[in-house]
Amino acid sequence: MRGLFVTGTDTGVGKTVLSAALIIRYPGARYWKPIQTGADDDTAEVLRLSESSRDAAYFHGVRLPDPVSPHLAAQRANIRIDLGTHIAAPKQSDAAWIVEGAGGALVPVNESDLIVHLMERLGLPVVIASRTTLGTINHTLLTIEALRARRLSVAGVVMIGDPDPDNRRAIEHYGSVPVLGEMPRFEAFTAAALRKWAAGSLDPENRLQEFLQ
Repeated sequence: MRGLFVTGTDTGVGKTVLSAALIIRYPGARYWKPIQTGADDDTAEVLRLSESSRDAAYFHGVRLPDPVSPHLAAQRANIRIDLGTHIAAPKQSDAAWIVEGAGGALVPVNESDLIVHLMERLGLPVVIASRTTLGTINHTLLTIEALRARRLSVAGVVMIGDPDPDNRRAIEHYGSVPVLGEMPRFEAFTAAALRKWAAGSLDPENRLQEFLQ
């Protein structure tokens, strides 16, 4: 595959919105959520926010109703998620993909596999969605360390929330990683607002271009 894997420092940090912003920023990239838990449809939300057609997404994957960790949601549904059997990557060789994980990098998928093992299988560079608030330095650096320990490439970090220049500098310095953008709290969270931010403030130095175009 060609593209990027979007993970987060924890659940609810903003991976889905960031995925939509990346689709906007790099037209032609497509979206895939291999594992989805809970009632929310992240694929539909990415298509809505990026104002994309259904052709811009790949719908194959595990879909489980309970809003909990994939391993627990699977247990409640009396199934076992097998990364080799249930997760079939798209075959379109001409497309670049934005692949969104479930929760953070070390979220369990079954009794032995974590989301990071799915990242290893796909072999994509990783973009980390992190908060801007207190605690983000530790959470972000731990995520970076976990990814690099498995020889995964960290393409960059996007911080989400009210800007905090000190936290940004610390993440860039101690993580040896670029912060590709700071997504604010939008006064009116609309597709138009996200498009304006993505076009002007996400990856202004085009660091991700080599992976997506």
